[in-house]
Amino acid sequence: MLGAIIGDIIGSVHEGIGTKTKDFPIFVPRSIFTDDSVLTVAVADWILTGQDLTDLLQAYYRSYPGRGYGGMFHEWAEKKRRMPYNSFGNGSAMRVSPIGFAFERVDDVLLWAKQSSAVTHNHPEGIRGAQATAVAVFYARHIKDRNEIRQIIESMFGYDLSITLDQIRPDYCFDETCQGTVPQAIIAFLESTSYEDAIRNAIS
Repeated sequence: MLGAIIGDIIGSVHEGIGTKTKDFPIFVPRSIFTDDSVLTVAVADWILTGQDLTDLLQAYYRSYPGRGYGGMFHEWAEKKRRMPYNSFGNGSAMRVSPIGFAFERVDDVLLWAKQSSAVTHNHPEGIRGAQATAVAVFYARHIKDRNEIRQIIESMFGYDLSITLDQIRPDYCFDETCQGTVPQAIIAFLESTSYEDAIRNAIS
């Protein structure tokens, strides 16, 4: 979870501007935590306390306003709606990492990731992105062979993880969907050679 928050802070000044290089300072004065960190902590709170996730997400939204929440989430939380809004945005994936750490059975990871997504992102792609991210975190804790992790994720979720970052980077543009960001993020992890490289790859 700390890695997710650190990555969020580092990436906060790069989101949407099309940074392609890995040669940049890790932290700058404008670096800040965003809605990604806020809602990741909300999910961890949900796991630890068993409180209603909708209530928690909306409470954290009110406690940390103006952190870059997506338009649909903003409206959902601001109006205290209870029903999901069928999103396939990557918000479901960006907040799910605590689930990959919290459980020791992949079936539990899949179930909780689906539940964490479905309160807002109940579209099949939103759920798939959350589950794939959580399962990648889970297997990263248990399997050292990254090729094995690649094969598992491809088999379970149907993502093509055979392309490389060098192939992705030249034409990649800002994308807010699960299907347009989750496979790329998993590839970045699989190609990384160190923790620092994992952070750099995730936002390049």
